[in-house]
Amino acid sequence: MLSPRLRAPLRHRRALALAAALTLALLTALSGLGARVDRLLDPPRAAAWVRAPSGQVVVVEMDAASVAAIREWPWSRDHYARAIDRLRAAGAASITFDVDFSSAGPGAGDAALARAIARAPGLVALPTFAQRARSGDRRTIDSLPLPALRAGAALASVSMQPDADGIVRRAPFGTVTAEMPRPSLSALIAHRSGTADTFFPIDGGIDPARLPRLSFVEVRDGRFDPAAVRGRDVLIGATAIEMGDRYATPHWGVIPGVMVQALAAESLLAGVPGERSSVLPLLVALLLAAPLLLVRRGAVAAGMALAAPVILFALAVWAQVAWRAVFPLAPALVLVVAAGLARIALDLAGRFDRQRRVDEDTGLPNRRALLLNRDAAAPVPLLVASLGNADTLVTLLGERAGHDLLLRVADRLRATVGATVYRVGERLLAVDAPGDDIEALVAALRATLNEPVEILGRRTDAAVHLGVSAGEGTIHDRLVSATRAAEEAAAAGAFWRHAHVDAEALERRLVLMGELDQAIADGEIEVHYQPKLALATDRVASAEALVRWRHPTRGMIRPDLFIPLAEQADRIGALTLHVLARAVADLAGWRARGHDVSVAINLSAMLIAEPAFSAAVDTLLDSGAVPPDRLIFEVTESATLADPERAAAQLRHFRAKGVAISMDDYGTGQSTLTYIRELPLSELKIDRSFVQHAHLNPADALMVRSTIDLAHGLGLKVVAEGIEEPGCLALLRDAGCDLVQGYLIGRPMVADAFVATLEQRAAA
Repeated sequence: MLSPRLRAPLRHRRALALAAALTLALLTALSGLGARVDRLLDPPRAAAWVRAPSGQVVVVEMDAASVAAIREWPWSRDHYARAIDRLRAAGAASITFDVDFSSAGPGAGDAALARAIARAPGLVALPTFAQRARSGDRRTIDSLPLPALRAGAALASVSMQPDADGIVRRAPFGTVTAEMPRPSLSALIAHRSGTADTFFPIDGGIDPARLPRLSFVEVRDGRFDPAAVRGRDVLIGATAIEMGDRYATPHWGVIPGVMVQALAAESLLAGVPGERSSVLPLLVALLLAAPLLLVRRGAVAAGMALAAPVILFALAVWAQVAWRAVFPLAPALVLVVAAGLARIALDLAGRFDRQRRVDEDTGLPNRRALLLNRDAAAPVPLLVASLGNADTLVTLLGERAGHDLLLRVADRLRATVGATVYRVGERLLAVDAPGDDIEALVAALRATLNEPVEILGRRTDAAVHLGVSAGEGTIHDRLVSATRAAEEAAAAGAFWRHAHVDAEALERRLVLMGELDQAIADGEIEVHYQPKLALATDRVASAEALVRWRHPTRGMIRPDLFIPLAEQADRIGALTLHVLARAVADLAGWRARGHDVSVAINLSAMLIAEPAFSAAVDTLLDSGAVPPDRLIFEVTESATLADPERAAAQLRHFRAKGVAISMDDYGTGQSTLTYIRELPLSELKIDRSFVQHAHLNPADALMVRSTIDLAHGLGLKVVAEGIEEPGCLALLRDAGCDLVQGYLIGRPMVADAFVATLEQRAAA
C-alpha cells in the first residue's frame, strides 16, 4: 500500500499522463497522421453498419450482356433514345446518364437521341465533366454534351476526385464547367443544393450489391417490369469491365463509376452528410480517458482501456448513420489508447515501486520503504529491534524458522506500538516510537517481546535487543543511531539502549565533510599501496589501494574516521572515484615501466548498486588506460545485504568487463556461503582476525585451511591479510594460500615507494 506522501505524486503523474495523451491527440489532429489513420478506419466503419440502399435509385447497367447484344462501340445513340422512351413510358421520375456525349456518334443516332430527349422534357440529365488537356498539363478541357442534345436536358457533373491514395471517399455537390456551376449527378438526383467544388462524404455502409439494377439491353427492348422504375430515379452507366470507368472504394473495393455515383446519390437521399471536426470525439475521449487513468482498481482500468476505443468507434458509426455526421476518429483514438498505455505504464511502475519497498522473504516493508515513507514526515524517535537468536534458530530449523521469527516479533511490535514495522536488515526490525514516555513504551515491549515465541512447533526465546534513537535528524541518521544502540544493547546483554548524541562526532562530521570536496581538489587525498605477495612466485603481484587524508592542519586523518562520515554524508562516491582514478593512473605508469601488477580498490556498500557510480566507473574502465583485468574490486559481505539482487547484478556487470571481484573480510559476515554462490567472485580475502594468530591457534588454522580448500574447489584465489610473523607466513605457504599481505610483507606506502619496492625485488 502506498503511503499518503506517495499518493499525491502518483495523482500528479496520472494528470500529467492525461495531459500528455491529450497533447499527442492534438498533434495527431493537426498533422497529416490523423487523416491517414482515419483512412485506415474507413473500411471497418463501413463494415460496422452495412445497410441496403433506399431503392430510389435504379441503375441501368451497360453490362456485358448489353455489350454482347449490341456488338459495336461506340453504340449508336438510337439505343439510348429507345431506352429513354421505354423508361419515360414506365413512369421513371428521372433519367440520368453517366455516359460521354461530348462528341458525335455514328449514323443518325444523335438526332434520334435529341428527339427522345425532347419527348421527355425535364426528365433527362446528361453528364458534363472536366479533364486534363494532356498528361503533365494542369490545364483542363470542359466536356459538354453535343449542343443538339442540350436543348431539353439538364446538365450534371460526373467528376470524381479520388484522394491521394487513389480511393474515392467523397463526392462533390457540384463543379464548374464552361464557366457555369453545375450540380453533381448525385446532387441532381437527390435534389440537394450545395456550393460548387465542395464535397460530402459518401456513405460507405450502403451495400452497392443491393442497388436495384436492370440490364440496358432489356430496358431498350422493353423486357422489364415497369413497376421497377415507376417513380424512381434511373441512372444509366457502364458496368462492363471492358468499358473501364472504375473506382476504388474504402470497403467495397473497385466498383464501376456508375455504382459510385449511385452510392453518392443514396448518401444524399438520406440527408446531407457532413464532415465534422474532431472536437466532439476528443471531448468524449477525454471523458473516457480521465476515469481510465484515475480509477484505483487495475482490473476496472483494464476493462475501460479495452472498452474506450470500442465505445468511440461505435459512437462514430452511430453518428454517421443517425446524424449524417462523419467525425474524425484518429485523434480521439490516440487519446484513449495513449491514456490506456500510460495507465499500464503507471501500474507497472507502481507495482515495481511497491515490490522494491517490500521485503521478498517476509512481505514486510523494507529499509527503502522506511527511508522514503518517513523522510518527509515529522521526526519522531525510531526503535530498532535486533533478534539475537535468529541465526541459531536458522541453524537448527532452517531459513523458514528465521522468517517466522521475524514475523512473530513484527506482529508483537505492531500490536504494542501501533505503527508500521519495517525489516531493515537481515535480523533487524524498525518501527516509529511516538510519544514522550520512551521508558513506558520500552517497559510494555519488554513484557511482550520477552515472552517465548512458538516457531514450527517449538517455543523459543527471540533474544530481542532494542535501540532507540532521538527524535531529531534525518530518518537515515535516526536509523543508523538506533541500529548502533541495538548492537550496543546486545553486546552489553541489556534489553535496550538509548542512542545519545555525540556532539564532538557531529562537529567532526560537519567540519570534515565540509572540507572533503576541496581536499580532493587540492590533492590532500592520497592513495597508498600495500603490497600483496604471490606465494607461488615470491614476487609482489598485486597491491591494495588505501586512501589517506593528509590534512594541512589536522595532520594525517585515519580512514576509519572520515570514510564512515563520507558514507553517511553521501560523499563516498566522489571519494571512491578519486581513489580509482588515481590507482588507474599509477597502474598505467607502472605498466609502462614493465611492472605487470594488479591493484585492488575497496567499494563501499552504498555504491554497489548506485547507477551514477556504475556509469562513472564504466567510463573509466572503457578509457583503455589499463586493462580491466588488472583491477580488483574488493567488497564486504555487508555490501550486498541492503539489496542483494541489484548488488549481484552490478558486480556481474563489472566482472563481465574483466574486473576481478574479491570478497573482503571473509568469515565475518552472516551469510557467507550464500554470497559465495550468488556473487561473481574471483577471490576470497580471509579477514585478519582469523589469519593473524592462525599459527598459534588450531581453531583459526583449521578455519584458514578449510577456507583455502573451499575457495580452490570453487576456482577462486585466496588472499590472507594481517601477516605479521614468519610463522603465520609459513602456515599459509603450507596451506596453499595464493597471496598474502600484512606488515611482514610491506606496510602501506606512497606510489613512488611501492614502485621502488617492485624494482628492488625485480633486481634481486
